[in-house]
Parts: sequence; C-alpha cells; structure tokens
Amino acid sequence: MDGTSLHDAATPLGGLLLQAVEGMDRPMFVLDAGWRFSYVNPAGARVLDRRTPDLLGRDIWAEFPEAVGGPFEALYRQVRRTGESGGTEAWFAPLGRWFRADAFLTDAGLVVTYDDVTARRRTEEERAAAVAAREQAAAEAARAAHEAEETGRHLMLLGDISQAMTSTLDIDEAVARFAARVVPQLADWCLVSVVDPDGTRRDVGRAHRDPSLVEAMHRYADARVASNAATAPVPVALRSGAPVVIEQLTEEHLATMIADPVSRAALEPLRPMAVAAFPLVARGEVFGALTLVNGPERGPHTGTELRTAEIASRRAALALDNARLVTLNHQVAERLQLSLLSPPVQPDCLELAVRYRPATQGISIGGDWYDAFLQPDGDTVLVIGDVMGHDVEAAAAMGQIKTLVRAIGYDRLEEPAGLLHRVDQALVGLAVPAMATALVCRVEQGDADRASGLRRLHWASAGHPDPMLLLADGEVRDLSVRVGPPLGTGWVEQLADGDAAMPEGSTLVLFTDGLFERRGVPLDEGRARVRAVLARSSGLSLSDLCDRLLEELLGEGAEDDVAVLAVRAHPLGRPRPAEAGPEDLPPAVRRTA
Repeated sequence: MDGTSLHDAATPLGGLLLQAVEGMDRPMFVLDAGWRFSYVNPAGARVLDRRTPDLLGRDIWAEFPEAVGGPFEALYRQVRRTGESGGTEAWFAPLGRWFRADAFLTDAGLVVTYDDVTARRRTEEERAAAVAAREQAAAEAARAAHEAEETGRHLMLLGDISQAMTSTLDIDEAVARFAARVVPQLADWCLVSVVDPDGTRRDVGRAHRDPSLVEAMHRYADARVASNAATAPVPVALRSGAPVVIEQLTEEHLATMIADPVSRAALEPLRPMAVAAFPLVARGEVFGALTLVNGPERGPHTGTELRTAEIASRRAALALDNARLVTLNHQVAERLQLSLLSPPVQPDCLELAVRYRPATQGISIGGDWYDAFLQPDGDTVLVIGDVMGHDVEAAAAMGQIKTLVRAIGYDRLEEPAGLLHRVDQALVGLAVPAMATALVCRVEQGDADRASGLRRLHWASAGHPDPMLLLADGEVRDLSVRVGPPLGTGWVEQLADGDAAMPEGSTLVLFTDGLFERRGVPLDEGRARVRAVLARSSGLSLSDLCDRLLEELLGEGAEDDVAVLAVRAHPLGRPRPAEAGPEDLPPAVRRTA
C-alpha cells in the first residue's frame, strides 16, 4: 500500500495532510456519510488485520458486524449526531484485543483514531489482580485472626465453666455459675433447667446481659416450667436427648410452645428472636437442659456459638453428674458413719460427748472410731481406736473391730487389758486383715467411792495415745500406762492396766493421734498443745470443749482422721444437769433399774 494508491482512490485528504497521516504510527480511518471506509492509513490496516484496498469503500458494519450494537458503534453515532468528539475503550472479541478509539467529525468524514491497548490493560488488570489478591489475603488474615480470637475466647469460656462448676458440690450453685458464664458470650440470656430425681423440673440457672430485664426473665422462668407445651424446645430436648435450634422464632412457634397467657405476657418484654436448647446428658442420662435465647438485635446464633454451647452443655452435664454422685457418696458415707459411730450412752451423772472428723476428702468416714456402752454390772466402758488407713476399707475394718470389742467387752466382765488381749487373739484367729490401735477405759464406782464422790478409771492401751484428765480447777493430768502393740499382731504378753481416780467435775478426754500429730512437729510438742487447750477450757460445757479442741488444733483441715470422746463426771446425789442432756440407757438396763 502506498500514497499513489490512496490518490487513485480519490481520497478527500489533501497532499500534505495525506503524507502526514500516511506516516502516522497511530492507526486511523475515515468513514463517509454512508459509513463506508473512505481512508485507512497503513498502521490502521495492520491493526485491523486487513489490507487497505479490501476496506476502502466498504461498509464498516458489514465488514465488522461484531461491532454492531457495541460501544464502538455507539461512539461513532454519537459523535456524528452531536458533532462533539468522544472516545471509548472496549474489548473487541473478533480480534481478541482491547482498543482505545477516539472519534471526531470533519468535512472529510468521521475520523477515527485508535490504539491496541491490550498490553496496557493486561498490565492494569494484573496490577489490579495483585492489589485484589493482597486485599483478599489481608481480609483472610483478618478473618483468621478474628476466628482465632473467637476460638480462644470460647476455649477460655469452656475452661472457666469447667473450673467454676467442679469447684462446688452444690448442684444449684454449680448451675447458677454455668448460666452466669454463658451470658453474654453465647447468648443474650439463658436458663438452665435441672430435673430432680422425682422428675420435677426447675429453672435453677438464670442470667441476662441486660440488668433491666433480669426481673422479666425471672417472671418468665417462674412461669414457663408449668406452662411449656410438649413441643417447646426444652421438653423436646429432654425427650430426644438432642439439641433443638430455632433460628427465627415466629408467632406460630410461640403459639405452639406457650399456650398460657401469663407466660406469654412474661415473655413479651424479653423479645426472643432465636432459641437453642441443649440437653444435659452424662453417662446416658438426661437430667437437665441449657436454653440460649437471642433478641432481634443479635439475631440467630452463629455456628461457632452453637458448637461451643453443645460442648459446654456436655461438660456441664458431666460436672453436675459428678456432683450428684459425690453427694450420693456423702449420703451413703454419712449413713455408714451413723451405723458405725453410734451416739454414746448417757448413764447416771456421766455426760459423754463425741466428735469425728475424717481426713479423706469427699468421704465422711475413715478408720478412727469411738464407742461407749454399759456392761451388765453397770460400769461404763469407753473405747477409742484407730484402724490404719483413711478410706472405706479402713471404715469397714473399723466396723469389725468395734463389734468385736463391744461384744467381748459386754460378755466378759474383765479388766481392759484382758479385753484387748482377747480382741487381738480374735482378730488373728479370724484372719481379719487389719491392724488398729485401741484404748479401753472402764469407769467404775464401788460403794466407798460413791460415798466419797469419786469414780475409778481402769484403762489399757494397745498402741494408742494416752488419755488426759482435766480437773475442775484446770489441772491436766496425763493418764500414762505401759502401752502394748496394736491389735491384730498376735501379742502374747498380757497388757498392763492403769488406775486413777476421777473426781466430781473432772473431764476425761480420749482422742486419736490425728488430734495432735503433725509433720515436722515432735509428738511431745503436739500433746503439749492439747494439754494447753484443755487447761483453758475447764469452764466450758463439754460440747464447747470438744469444739474448741477441733477448732484450735485442726483449723480448717485435718491431716488424719480424728476422733474425740470426752466424759464429764457430774456430782452424785443430784439431778442430772440440764446441760448434760437426758439420760440415755439401753432398754435392758432401764428395765432392771
């Protein structure tokens, strides 16, 4: 293609102008009034992938029908209609390129200059894609950070729930703590229901994030247990053992859940929008439910909240079940304790008081024991002992030894040393797998002692700490005797009996070593502390004296089981003092009295 051919085509461009446009690097063409190509410069023909002779005189819309209805046609027609120049940039699919077209109207026709801007557009698109990728990466990082933070908060919540609930054995207190920690992280407000062994359902745990709505929540909770229909979330969760989630609570839901107008009126100010109920299930038993409720501002519970709530409900259920089991164990242990550590007799003018404190946490009984009973001749036998161990096995062994001491002591009216010897032989002969220290003391009174207001104490010890006698004036005496080995060893030598007078107003105190033995403290120092407390307690009632011993010598914790048996000798020939309580004798003794 050259300038001569353009002249032969009767181009409207003048000679100098023609030479200029022929040499332009920018593509250009001219369209006449009939939309025919009247001129195309060489650069324009190359970009359009055509030859100039093939375009001159041809209709642009016939040659490039793909442009019809597109942005380029719209530009050309607008410039021709308005006479104002314009431009556009668009993708031209037939050539697979981006073009920038500028058009203006002249006497020679519609002049169009254009450029292939594909490379630039690709660069811009790559730059934009890179920016978008960075923004997306930043957004993903922010989202991941938010999720990590939320996950961390939820993990901390689960740990807090476990710690709070396992640190108490009171079920109602544990449930209240559970509710207080769930709100507001998992819901606007919540109710935690507990089903008691008799089937009664109680809404124990209650919490609301808005203090002004707490009273309204309580009114609704007080009413809903009796008014919930079988189709309400909590009854359904209790029956099925599966969560119930309602993302959008409607009037239809409420109508089927709560028919009672009082409950509906109580619920109205709480404006529930979404509800989720989770059963409290542990070891296959459903014994409660967690109800989470959101208002319209917060909306439905998120997936993370629901997952955390389900885990929390399982942990809470296990904690509550453990608390129930521990409580049941306490009840069983207390019944066992009552059967093994029976109340002492209260004969004549002797007043007896007992105390027992176990060392084992969670079990209200151990290996220490006390006993007091009357022999057929009317003497009072006092027993205190300590089976090695601090658990239920020790308590079971203690029950066997106590029974042996009581049975042999009642049947054989012999001295305490002889009684302990027979018990030791019985333990060995019967192969009872236990060893125990024990002290037996018999309170006797002959005619001469009665006339002088005295009682006699005879006692023997099988490895047990010596008792103490507190006189009315505050003097404390150690009642020492040669101590033999513990019971269950098969000791063949006879034990020694101690003998001492017990004046009126004096108090005999028997105790196990848990009262005074402490790690790192010499035994003599421990007994000195007992002696000092007793010396300051002569004016106390017998009950208060026992309480002071435990309070001052043990404090809040006991390193070992502790048993205390105290006996006060009230004056003879007078009515039994009111502070000593009523006389309590076995029926057989009362019949023969």
